[in-house]
Amino acid sequence: MAPIVPQHIKAGPGDVAERVVVVGDPARARMIAGMLDNARLVNENRGLLVYTGSYRGVNVSVAVHGIGAPSAAIVFEELAALGAKYMVRLGTCGGLVEDLDIGDFVVASGAAYNPGGLMAQYFGGICPAASPDPGLTLALYREASRRGRAILAPVYSSDAFYAEDPELARRLSRLGYKAIEMEVAALYSISHMRGFKASALLVVSDNLVVPGKERLRGHEELRAYLERAAEAVLEALSSVSGASP
Repeated sequence: MAPIVPQHIKAGPGDVAERVVVVGDPARARMIAGMLDNARLVNENRGLLVYTGSYRGVNVSVAVHGIGAPSAAIVFEELAALGAKYMVRLGTCGGLVEDLDIGDFVVASGAAYNPGGLMAQYFGGICPAASPDPGLTLALYREASRRGRAILAPVYSSDAFYAEDPELARRLSRLGYKAIEMEVAALYSISHMRGFKASALLVVSDNLVVPGKERLRGHEELRAYLERAAEAVLEALSSVSGASP
């Protein structure tokens, strides 16, 4: 494939760190930027905010990828082209099993996805392995477990938020998937193709199989959980070896 020339993230050489937290919500990006030292805004084009600062002396960026795989894939590609070597998605997810409560952490050990669409355009008839980097994932799970209830489990990446219904949730649960979200499969698949390391930590924002817990919680309701999750992500990213500080 031809080299990527970023068209949406208008950042210059050195503006994006080798370690990046990727998020869907601009409010989450601003929160994490507030946890960095000397954070500066290096992109706001198209609302795809990118901040770069440092955490424990290690350069870290946080970038908004928007909602859904097509939007997110653009950001993952452009961040990699700008020098990102590690990406961790910090997002939210819907629980698919009864014992996942609001605020629990899910470290995505892999991601299922539907054939067609983005994946078909990238990979043709090949079904890519949507799997994370094991070392980064282990560090992420260790840090998340220190800050709350965490599980390491496969998730399902949906392309259509409003097409999700109770029957789909029950079917996915029967198939062994613990949570549903929208971007992890794209992140993991593109990471193998482009040669960067990826993982994901998700905060349970609702539960699709537990009556009374179906309501989606927003950023402010989840803020305490998201702050602890962000600490886990930053600690994991700052501990990985192989990238320059």
